[in-house]
Amino acid sequence: MKTFQCGCGADLFFHSDHCVSCGSQVGRCACCSKVTSIDVSQRCTNCGETLAMCQNRTEYQVCNGTTRQSDPEARCRYCELNQVIPDPSIDSNLKQWRLVERAKHRVLYDIDRIGLPLNDQQEPKLLFEFKSSSTEPVSTGHADGVITLDLAEADSVHRERTRVQFGEPHRTLVGHFRHELGHYFWQKCVQTSCIEECRAIFGDERDPEYGEARDRYYEQGAPANWQQSFVSEYATMHPWEDFAETFNAYLDMIAIARTFGHFQDDGDRLTEADFDSLITDYRRIGIMANELNRDMGLLDLVPEVFTPPVIEKMRFIHRLASASAANNQGVATTC
Repeated sequence: MKTFQCGCGADLFFHSDHCVSCGSQVGRCACCSKVTSIDVSQRCTNCGETLAMCQNRTEYQVCNGTTRQSDPEARCRYCELNQVIPDPSIDSNLKQWRLVERAKHRVLYDIDRIGLPLNDQQEPKLLFEFKSSSTEPVSTGHADGVITLDLAEADSVHRERTRVQFGEPHRTLVGHFRHELGHYFWQKCVQTSCIEECRAIFGDERDPEYGEARDRYYEQGAPANWQQSFVSEYATMHPWEDFAETFNAYLDMIAIARTFGHFQDDGDRLTEADFDSLITDYRRIGIMANELNRDMGLLDLVPEVFTPPVIEKMRFIHRLASASAANNQGVATTC
């Protein structure tokens, strides 16, 4: 993610709600989408729009978004997608919900910049449900536009224990959102516009049936040579999971390339280049980032191996995103 700038010249970050240098109130502007200082008259110092703070900020301090003051919606455009929130009267829920919202907002901001549709009229409508498995059984997943997340995933100890249990290279909140949004955009964009091309690349989602594929995966695991054709072991389960895992990896690539470009003063040069140049640059960035992490004894930032079959799958998603961005209404009509 790029950094932003306060009116005083200090750096602001995506989740900043105040400037640590001058103390100004800071928010993500509903008009220009930049994180900026907000003056005493509630105007964005970047574009001049008069703003109101998101209700989830004023009541719960889990958001730094805003709405236009003239907008009747009290929540920002990312928070208004919430259909279920955890009980905020429980302190642990509130702390975990704040972490969940930070991850969700970061990923949705990237989705907006890519040009994939979030708030259009085409069904299914995207909604989020954040529930605590401490009070009811919760399964993280996607179903017909609704993304459900178990609040326990915001607990770093629980998340790391689960990561080790399943042998995952990463398990993060942003990763959960990127993966489940992959399922959402498969239903919203692929199923309605380019299903046969998708099947030719990822496989036919009708055979095997998902439940059968899931049971087989958890009984037998991934094939020994999975890295030759898949971005992760989990991707081998079923074509839907292959698409979602590859979508996750694609969003990782775009986010990391944009951040790298921003701090190299290259702007969006990397992500605006052709796909082959993008993947070549990303491999170079990944090697550098992995070595930096290894210097500190941390997990590799980019654990994936980009074989030709994996690259072709990512290329398909790149075409899907490009077609969506080029469409006037943000909905892909062709891949």
